[in-house]
Amino acid sequence: MNRGLSELQPYPFERMERLLTGRRAGPAAPIRLGIGEPQDPPPELLTRVLRDNLDQVARYPATRGLESLREAIAGWLRRRYRLPEAAINPDEHVLPVAGTREALFAIAQTVIGRGRPYVAMPNPFYQIYEGAALLSGARPLYLPIEPGSGLPDLDAIEPRTWQRVQLLYLNSPANPTGAVADSDYYRRVLELCDRYGFIIAADECYSEIYADEANPPPGLLQVCQAEGRADFHRCLVFHSLSKRSNAPGLRSGFVAGDPGLIHAFLRYRTYQGCALPLHVQAASAAAWRDEAHVIENRARYRERYEEVCTILAEALDEVAPPPATFYLWPRTPIDDQTFTRRLWEEENVTVLPGSFLSRPGGDGTPPGAGRIRMALVPDLATCIEAAERIRRFVHRNFQ
Repeated sequence: MNRGLSELQPYPFERMERLLTGRRAGPAAPIRLGIGEPQDPPPELLTRVLRDNLDQVARYPATRGLESLREAIAGWLRRRYRLPEAAINPDEHVLPVAGTREALFAIAQTVIGRGRPYVAMPNPFYQIYEGAALLSGARPLYLPIEPGSGLPDLDAIEPRTWQRVQLLYLNSPANPTGAVADSDYYRRVLELCDRYGFIIAADECYSEIYADEANPPPGLLQVCQAEGRADFHRCLVFHSLSKRSNAPGLRSGFVAGDPGLIHAFLRYRTYQGCALPLHVQAASAAAWRDEAHVIENRARYRERYEEVCTILAEALDEVAPPPATFYLWPRTPIDDQTFTRRLWEEENVTVLPGSFLSRPGGDGTPPGAGRIRMALVPDLATCIEAAERIRRFVHRNFQ
């Protein structure tokens, strides 16, 4: 058996089941803010192309993906990050994948060598990073989040430890903090990458959900290009249609960056067997070419931020519209797990304890403790109702 299996920790939603087992939910209709699964419908253009191409299930897809899909992805990268035409070659820099979760896990299996190296990751984090590290034979290295920035503290790790890092997972915009890395932060990461020789896996799956329409979050490839790093050496970015296009069930995304790493990843995935079905590829290409539905999607989330934060500001600390993502990350007046359980018992609103998304730091406390993650994925009216219930719960019990 893979020895990493015994080191895996329960997934956050498994822990949620245990937290609520034997309890009874409040009498109101359930509202679920615990899972970051978009609830808005996918764009009609995507579902139409899916229907029109269902006959393609009779054909085997190639792992490398259709040329039309790779071209659509390359075009989106150029438009979104203002890259020159020659910067992204769809035959060298792009690989379609079955969603970022699959790819973020598989990249560790592809690039990690022998000797129990470190895989560095933010703390709090998306638990796939940790599982990918353990099952690749590496050890997770948790980078504490700086309170001011909401991003990993790169200076918290000693040089001799960085020397043993083979892979660094970055997440910007960040789950769960909503923080966004600026160009200076990316440049600092690239300096460390060059000094210590690790690979950067930049999880950018929330890049298209942001608050300021005139100020989209920068991306790693964009900074590479600006710094003259046109080969994207040791750099990969991961994107998905799950959040951008409200299509989590499509399981469609891509990896882009260093051609050598893309080639190695393609070779790995050829054996892994995760090629996207052809009708999914056709629909994905249509989605990457269209921005209208993404702009409308952002407007809906922006409205939810504003309404919900206005209500919750009267009840919880550190509630403000995030720069990006659809998460709120407020502090709780009591232990986050107790708060979560009691909120569900009294108001039937489900949130996720922050301690479930983090591992103990130097003081033995998970850095997510004392916070909850709220995913503003239901419609506006439901989000407002959830916020009013949370405010009522806090005022009744803690004020």
